[in-house]
Amino acid sequence: MATVGRNVAAPLLFLNLIMYFIVLGFASWCINRLIDGQTAHPSMGGNGATTFFLIFSILAAVVGIVSKFAGGHHIRSWRSDSLAEAGSSSLIAWALTALAFGFACKHINIGGWRGWRLKIVEAFIIILTFTQLLYVLLLHAGKFSSRYGPGYRDDGYGMRGPTDEPKGGTGVAAGRV
Repeated sequence: MATVGRNVAAPLLFLNLIMYFIVLGFASWCINRLIDGQTAHPSMGGNGATTFFLIFSILAAVVGIVSKFAGGHHIRSWRSDSLAEAGSSSLIAWALTALAFGFACKHINIGGWRGWRLKIVEAFIIILTFTQLLYVLLLHAGKFSSRYGPGYRDDGYGMRGPTDEPKGGTGVAAGRV
């Protein structure tokens, strides 16, 4: 019954993965032009915040892509032990995306002429900040109700207590060799 969170988180995971790949591609192109000193390119431009914005956008995109792989494993297994890796990596990806979001806001606020590729990276980082936050919240929705997914209280499977005996005795054959 705990498929409500899973059915919503899976398409959002895929959407965020595609958007992180787009950010990685465009930001890599822009930082390559910036390093080569070709800021006069018609689709480049920029201002004083461009370098920091692009570096943190690439960092957020790489960590976001890697966190989506852990999230895919969690969506597949949908257990509380996989929630730890998916939740922590997606939270770090969101924090880096939020940092890139701050630089995107500063980049827009400073103004100046910015090319269309920089504007695309800005727009995708702004959108990803909110969709990644929604994804993190969906992963942790099981904390409030088991209807939405695995929570933190599902820790009893695969564990035996100190007094529990396996069925059939101790498993040691009683005979001489």
